Amino acid sequence: MSPTVASPDTRAAILEQAQFLICTRGYSAFSYADLATKAGITKAAVHYHFPTKEELVMLLVRDYVGQVDRILGEIDARTPDAVTRLRAYAQIFADGFDNGMLPLCGALSAERAALPPSVHPQVNDIFQMQLDWLAAVLKAGVKAGTLRVDIVPRQVAMMLLSALEGGVLIAWAMERKAAVLASFEAVLAGIRAAEAPRKKKHAR
Repeated sequence: MSPTVASPDTRAAILEQAQFLICTRGYSAFSYADLATKAGITKAAVHYHFPTKEELVMLLVRDYVGQVDRILGEIDARTPDAVTRLRAYAQIFADGFDNGMLPLCGALSAERAALPPSVHPQVNDIFQMQLDWLAAVLKAGVKAGTLRVDIVPRQVAMMLLSALEGGVLIAWAMERKAAVLASFEAVLAGIRAAEAPRKKKHAR
């Protein structure tokens, strides 16, 4: 057995490059030969770790769920308030655009008909994880007084995620990075709590 084939690093490299190819070309538009070339390994090595493309994408999405969970946890740990957390989350989409990549869940959803049915629930889980997190951040913002008290967190979470996913597609089409965050910022501006007017100092 070749050490290269058996290496855990090889498996990680395959998953990383598979994610890149799906997010830049699409699930249907790359082959194991493309993946082997991109990862700098043999086609046999790809088949050793992932005998079928269905198995590859299932494990990729499973690993991606872990990535998303970790990233959201890091945002929670390092950012102090709801607005800052939401903007840190949105920046992930802008960074992906800089790398020429669509969001993985959006790229897979666009090819739902071509995906193995076994992958459909996993793609749904990625979206649901993000919607649950967004709703929790929004609820915290309402409680802290930084977001309007009359918003419905679940509905606004869907609006924010839709704005970001759609913003990336529009930005790609128009080759204009500003489009990634434009709708997101518009929604965010509409849900922020009004600042209390500052008291004027009277001259003595």
